[in-house]
Amino acid sequence: MEGRKVGDQSLNIKELEPDSSPQAAFGARLRRLREERGWSQDELGAQMEYSSTHISSVETGRKMATLRFARRADVALGTGDSFEREWREMRQGASLEGFPEYVEHEGRAVELRLYEIGIIPGLLQTPEYARVLADSAARRCTITPEQAAERLSFLAERQAALTRTRAPMVLVVMDESCIRRPVGGREVMRAQLQRLVEFSELPNTVLQVAPFEIGERRVFDLPVNLLTLPDRSVVAYAESQTQGHLDRESTSVLPLLTNYHQLQAESLSQADSVAMINEVRKGTP
Repeated sequence: MEGRKVGDQSLNIKELEPDSSPQAAFGARLRRLREERGWSQDELGAQMEYSSTHISSVETGRKMATLRFARRADVALGTGDSFEREWREMRQGASLEGFPEYVEHEGRAVELRLYEIGIIPGLLQTPEYARVLADSAARRCTITPEQAAERLSFLAERQAALTRTRAPMVLVVMDESCIRRPVGGREVMRAQLQRLVEFSELPNTVLQVAPFEIGERRVFDLPVNLLTLPDRSVVAYAESQTQGHLDRESTSVLPLLTNYHQLQAESLSQADSVAMINEVRKGTP
């Protein structure tokens, strides 16, 4: 709460530092526009269907705004889509180039083909596993703590989008390193591996592990995502440690699709993949 009462001239309001982060700038602008209209946090919260405590947390930068929050702020304050655009810019600040555009395609794709090396694919991560990775990146100063929190919120929204009424077909091939690499300790890894088993049981999924033994027959050296859109066109997204690239050109995307099918043929069947995952899960130290 702001800690003020109507008519009280000694306001106990936390000073904001809008230049400290995009999240703080978002909150400072929200407060400024609210106060220009003479509204309390309770009044704005009632219009947006959020508690005054939630409004306060966003204004002071303690809580990251969601897309839903940004859109409702635009409606309540009559700001067009400016809060939504600001939110998307914040989101992009924690993402590699090309990734925000990829996610827009991901949300409407009818088929997703994912290949990952070293870590569990984001769409299959548990919140605890994802939090360990985000916190680790923040400690290395590759992203800010605010961006780490935003990354987790954004991932949860992406995962929720895959449970829409007409859910897409999701095919996943993971390098064996994804399930062998310990992240977050025993309990986090066991829960994450169990999540993979549950994912494989869904009617619209296929999960395979590309074992180390395929050696040079592994056709990709970097993570690759291939999306089939409603018009049956295919887009590809690939990234390195520092760069992401979205490709729509059929001359370069279709060979990737062929390579993906070859990788599936070299990988373990889903049954054998689940057996390996369960073996690793039981032996997690």
